[in-house]
Amino acid sequence: MKLRFSKRQGSPRGSALLAVIWLISILALAAMTAIQVVEFDSEIAGAQIHGFRARQLAEMGIAVAANPAIKRSDPLLHQMSDETGEGFEARIISEGQKFNINAILMKGDKQLLQKIFGDWGLSIDEAQAQIDALTDWIDTNDEVSTNGAESKWYLDQGRINQPFNRPFYNLEEMRMVRGMDKVEALKPDWRDWFTIWSSGNLDLNEASAELIAAAAEIPVEQADVIPQAVIGPDGIRDTQDDKPFPDLASALTAIGIDAQTRPNITSRLTVNDPTMRLESTGTVAGAKRRIVLILRNRTGRPAVLERTEEVIP
Repeated sequence: MKLRFSKRQGSPRGSALLAVIWLISILALAAMTAIQVVEFDSEIAGAQIHGFRARQLAEMGIAVAANPAIKRSDPLLHQMSDETGEGFEARIISEGQKFNINAILMKGDKQLLQKIFGDWGLSIDEAQAQIDALTDWIDTNDEVSTNGAESKWYLDQGRINQPFNRPFYNLEEMRMVRGMDKVEALKPDWRDWFTIWSSGNLDLNEASAELIAAAAEIPVEQADVIPQAVIGPDGIRDTQDDKPFPDLASALTAIGIDAQTRPNITSRLTVNDPTMRLESTGTVAGAKRRIVLILRNRTGRPAVLERTEEVIP
């Protein structure tokens, strides 16, 4: 008796159906991937277009702000379309509202820096050491000041070719000076006090009461007389009723400073500094670009001192 075994074979139709299903799945996955890639490329292209347009608008704002006929209160500095949601916001800011750190160090006005650092919380010895370190950074020799730091100290820290032995090119270089880490810990907003672009003296028409008080060596309440007078009756700066002081003598009189008996104070101050910071931010569909232009003699023969661009998140 012979036993027969039958070998059951799979249905050709079932195999074909399974292959079709796999093929459809692969095609669907490929299609979804292609759609995502196209959407991503479209978003990138859109962002580039919007960014380019935002930069154009920022340029327009700079052009308006650079026009000597435009006042700081001019409504043309703020142009935004309600329909398209695009436009620019431009500002004209005086660099004279801050202390020029290079000018202070080159004039050797250690008393002013001692006052500033002391008000920020440094002891007398710490302030003096910081002043010496800043002086050593910009002087042209390798002779160490009493409490300063020259190349040997920086080399011991693993920092070669420092100090630079020249004036600061930007405020970030100040952070490289020995001891500035402690200053920054005590006064995180120290950059709001300094510039490298102004003509040299603090502009009384532009500075805050806090900076005027430090420069004039008077209480903040006494110094506040000047900003309060400048902003005019409406109490808002950069409006049509602003009343800046026409000359330094009248501003000094307002805070009770005798220019004849306090020449050291007078030498720190001015009015109507010609160096301006023009800031313009262009906006399109959420994309923002900002252009900053440092301009001297905006109303005369203008000279561009610095230009920067940045993407605003």
